[in-house]
Amino acid sequence: MRSPPARLLAVPALAAAWIAAGTLLWQTKVPDLGVLQADPRAYFSAAELARAEDFRALTRPLWAASTALELAAVAFLAWKAGPLARRLAGGRVRAGLALGLATVGAAWLAVLPLAGAGHWWRRRYGLSEQGYAAWLGDELISLGVRAVLVSIGVAGALALASRLGARWWVAGGPALAAVGLLFVVTQPLAVQPLFNRFEPLPDRGLAAEIEELARRAGVRVDRVEVADASRRTTAANAYVAGIGPTRRVVLYDTLLDGRFARGEILSVSAHELAHVGRRHLWKGAAWFALLAVPGVWLLARVTERRGGLRDPALVPLGLLVALALQVATLPLQNAVSRRYEAEADWLALAVTRDPGATIGLDRKLAVSALADPDPPGWVTVWISTHPSVIEKIGMARAYDMQR
Repeated sequence: MRSPPARLLAVPALAAAWIAAGTLLWQTKVPDLGVLQADPRAYFSAAELARAEDFRALTRPLWAASTALELAAVAFLAWKAGPLARRLAGGRVRAGLALGLATVGAAWLAVLPLAGAGHWWRRRYGLSEQGYAAWLGDELISLGVRAVLVSIGVAGALALASRLGARWWVAGGPALAAVGLLFVVTQPLAVQPLFNRFEPLPDRGLAAEIEELARRAGVRVDRVEVADASRRTTAANAYVAGIGPTRRVVLYDTLLDGRFARGEILSVSAHELAHVGRRHLWKGAAWFALLAVPGVWLLARVTERRGGLRDPALVPLGLLVALALQVATLPLQNAVSRRYEAEADWLALAVTRDPGATIGLDRKLAVSALADPDPPGWVTVWISTHPSVIEKIGMARAYDMQR
């Protein structure tokens, strides 16, 4: 690989393999439905649309400002890391970990006031009844989880750089992909219980109907659980978590508070079962691996220009590269997420055969979360992980028309 001819052959071969893998992962089972436009005013009142618009008038600037502040804080630590490293006692790994944790803490503190403003805004609009002390506790738990993950990454990168030199990324990329997969597997057991309590769905009749949906979809899910999300939010939601033995479908308890009809609850359950059936969490882990390997290569290249990660003072620079890559790849990450969400929407319609319940669900979910039913293009590219409500309603109408 060190000779120029070998590199000339390896680079296009690796690029072709990356494109082939990405193309396979991109494939979904959503038919070409054509464009079926839906007018938000036909499904939402003028007051509902105005309230959602007023709410998003602050949340979007807060997102942009938080992203910029986080990047600025990490960049500042990368700039000042040299003098800080010289003051730290202990070995190379200990110094690198200290700088990594300092970087995580500085980024957290930089955006904390904006996060607090966002919590105040959600309370003002009735999306949260959580007090500020409980909110800060959740923020501290999130900080702790991030600190653990960054510590694992920093320690691993420093150890590999010490053993393998400039080519540590060859092992570092696959190792990061493996850690990402392990996180997906263990998250339901190690992380989610830090924020919520879970219990089996108490309505056994509803549980039996969801199990029947799973049977019709050809999916096996051993657990359907309810999370006590009402401690934090009035918005309703559901999700699927874990893979293999940790896999479960989770419903927010706000879905079961009487606002949603039974057919609507079954519709969102079918959507989550479709994620399981199409192995979207596995595919998400594969996408993470596809991005992790070239990302770690770029991180190694940037830090090698300053002497390499054998120098712990370059840990903040490495974290800056990682954060910048995470932000830069948001359009791709969101596009993949929207594509898989659209596939789950379509398969849920095919299982429930109830487009009316789907439309009712989408409308109520949007109202409960004050979501913009038809966001502008830049929001779709940089923020939206799901198709817009109007696109989801249009899909349900198209399914109804083709039956």
